[in-house]
Amino acid sequence: MNTAKIALAFIFVLTLSLCAKETSALTSSSLTDVKIQSVLTEAYNKFKDDDSGKNADYIKALAEVNPKIFAITLVTPDGKIYEIGDTKELVSIQSISKVFTASLLLQERGDKFLQEKVGVNATGLAFNSVIAIELHGRTASNPFVNAGAIESTSWIKAKNSADRWYSIKQNMNDFAGRKLPFNEKVYISEVHDNKSNQAIAKLLDANNLMGSDPLEATTVYTKQCSVNISSHDLAVMGSSLANHGVNPISKKRVLDSKYVPKLLAVMATAGLYDNAGDWLYATGTPAKSGVGGGILAVVPGKLAIGVVSPPLDKYGNSVRGQEAAAYIINRLGLNPMAQ
Repeated sequence: MNTAKIALAFIFVLTLSLCAKETSALTSSSLTDVKIQSVLTEAYNKFKDDDSGKNADYIKALAEVNPKIFAITLVTPDGKIYEIGDTKELVSIQSISKVFTASLLLQERGDKFLQEKVGVNATGLAFNSVIAIELHGRTASNPFVNAGAIESTSWIKAKNSADRWYSIKQNMNDFAGRKLPFNEKVYISEVHDNKSNQAIAKLLDANNLMGSDPLEATTVYTKQCSVNISSHDLAVMGSSLANHGVNPISKKRVLDSKYVPKLLAVMATAGLYDNAGDWLYATGTPAKSGVGGGILAVVPGKLAIGVVSPPLDKYGNSVRGQEAAAYIINRLGLNPMAQ
């Protein structure tokens, strides 16, 4: 090849490289601070007056929470925080706590244990279904239904109940980067009305699936659901998963990176109760809801969104939480399935 051809080939390769870099720069620059905050503001204003849905009332303390609370927070893997609304208002974390207990179980016992002992498949039935245990081969099916969450709690390594609770609570604190408050009122309301969960735990124990006393595990599970969080807390906790297991605020590793995709996969298929499929269809993202009114959505490698709004739809998911998070994901072009 003569000198002229070599020069032309070099120029061609250099041009392709520059074009690729320019395209990459354009893609990343589209997520500017101004753009993100603007979309959050759009979402807040668009859905703030939606008064559909209602607070969970089967737990008395939840029925009394102010239904007008509405807050959105977004946190990126480099620790940038964007938020709007009632971001300091607290609600109980409820079922979103299941994500972090499952993460601790993964960290302590590995992904095979979670898959083979607890399960990672959606049930197709309500989150508190007893029938699902029998229909799915006498297993809990996944860590995000009540059966799987109680079973996961029972297998957290501990010398006793107090030790188990300490480990679970400390893990949640690490994800949030602060000491999360405990809602005694919600706990008292739930612990005296959790006979269904006690029955589920005993059924699991009869099938040799529990790692500790079934009633003890149920009590600790009830405690983890009674921890208070804000939209800010949720987004920080989720950003640790978006950041491959490292809390971007505290810089502490809270989960080995190899387990993050496993946890996000179960969130994608079973995170929003019976509506998980519709959510995934609309956004392509892993998410988890709680009947306290929280929604946590994670865009792997990009960001996490925490929304708090107590009124729920018929599935038990925050109405405005879903609306706001889906709007932000789609307006910012963050659907992982569309990349």
